[in-house]
Amino acid sequence: MTDRRGLRYVALDFGAESGRTIVGRFDGDQLSIEPVHRYPNTPVRMGGTLYWDFPRQFGDILGGLERAAVDGPVASVAVDTWGVDYGFIDARGRLLANPVHYRDTRHEKMPDIAFEMVPRAEIYAATGIQFMSINTLFQLLSEVRAQDPLLDQADRLLMMPDLLNHFLCGSVVAEYTEATTSQCLDPWTRDWARPLFDRLGIPTHFLPEVVPPGTILGELLPGVAEQTGLSGTRVVAAAAHDTASAVAGTPLAGPSTAYISSGTWSLVGLEVPDPVVDERALAANVTNEGGYGGTITLLKNVMGLWFVQQCRSALWSPDERPSYEELSTMTAAGRSGTAFVDPTDGRFLWPGDMPARVREFCAETGQPVPQDTPTLLRVILESLALRYAVVFDELQSVTGRPIEQIHIVGGGVHNTLLCQLTADASGRQVVAGPVEATAIGNIAIQAIAAGELRDIGQARELIARSFPTLTYEPSGDWSEARARYAAMQASRSHA
Repeated sequence: MTDRRGLRYVALDFGAESGRTIVGRFDGDQLSIEPVHRYPNTPVRMGGTLYWDFPRQFGDILGGLERAAVDGPVASVAVDTWGVDYGFIDARGRLLANPVHYRDTRHEKMPDIAFEMVPRAEIYAATGIQFMSINTLFQLLSEVRAQDPLLDQADRLLMMPDLLNHFLCGSVVAEYTEATTSQCLDPWTRDWARPLFDRLGIPTHFLPEVVPPGTILGELLPGVAEQTGLSGTRVVAAAAHDTASAVAGTPLAGPSTAYISSGTWSLVGLEVPDPVVDERALAANVTNEGGYGGTITLLKNVMGLWFVQQCRSALWSPDERPSYEELSTMTAAGRSGTAFVDPTDGRFLWPGDMPARVREFCAETGQPVPQDTPTLLRVILESLALRYAVVFDELQSVTGRPIEQIHIVGGGVHNTLLCQLTADASGRQVVAGPVEATAIGNIAIQAIAAGELRDIGQARELIARSFPTLTYEPSGDWSEARARYAAMQASRSHA
């Protein structure tokens, strides 16, 4: 291993709610990180469409890089973001339009239209990805149905991290882990599922080359280097999907340890060596997204702290909103076991009055309607914990692999009540931390690309000794709650 200790790396970590610029350094024994910039990631509704504000996103990235440069040279930078969203560039590399937000309603009905053209089972066999209306496949189908002229004008389709990389260093490739979120990639060939595109009438001329995580894309463009003060800094395609970076940054204890990357979404899964695409996987609607080092992050997307984020926005003015830690304390005072909601219900996907939707769901299903805020929030957290428990059982069934421990990383680590409820509902030990697993995984992959670390195994050993964790043991009998939750779901599926 080349002795290059002390190199500085920058993780540009974009979530659906906010972005962070985090500097990491490996001193030969410990990995340390330092957040140097944080900024909101605020969508904009314009002309009836919900967009990401891409110029502002890129401007915030440049501001973060300027701050990172204050303390000295940076060896490399790498971007990670949420999945499924994309933008188009023309033949001169110019952005054709702001990317549309996955919570826009243009693609809400597209799965049913797609299934009329290609059977559901055949789409799953071609992609191995969980069916969600927000997936890139259905977003593209909505553009085809609308005869959007962007489809003809586009030279390249670039997923969000790839689009940011393009304007950082000029690259026009797709990073593998992010591309898998699209439901447009063949899990076996790890290339675009072009026959599926043809059957759905989606053009393929704009599909870019797919490269593995850890690929060095090039140096910052001269204009970017001049503006940020970072000369010679390389851009690395880390595991550009934030879940893949988070899993890389999770010191998993072994194959019987599952993970939850807990943020706006909860990504609940197992790291496996090969895709699992069969009838049981289809029935469970599990997703085979790409991981670092040729692995598969076999998981399900579960509505996560989006519930709490939307309740916080609906119940308090911007100046009065409690912190998420304060919300956790408040929720602990709520009454337990009063009612449950189904996080997979489509009404919860869209922005709006989340407290009203939770109460509406409880009334529709004949459950007590939570009146006070602490109880309403507790209904949400207990429902999430029960949903996680169901997914773990499904993953065990699909893989035949026992799950004995759950490792939670991400912002949800701060919600100590949710961590404990997850242990209680699942009957499994929960290990929580590190909070910044996504940025840590991103930085670790950059360190591997630079030769400071040998491989992901060494990186996880380093992460385990560098960042503290908390352990939660299961307590109480949740069998009655799980039975009620299952009965609620069953009654709705037969309604």
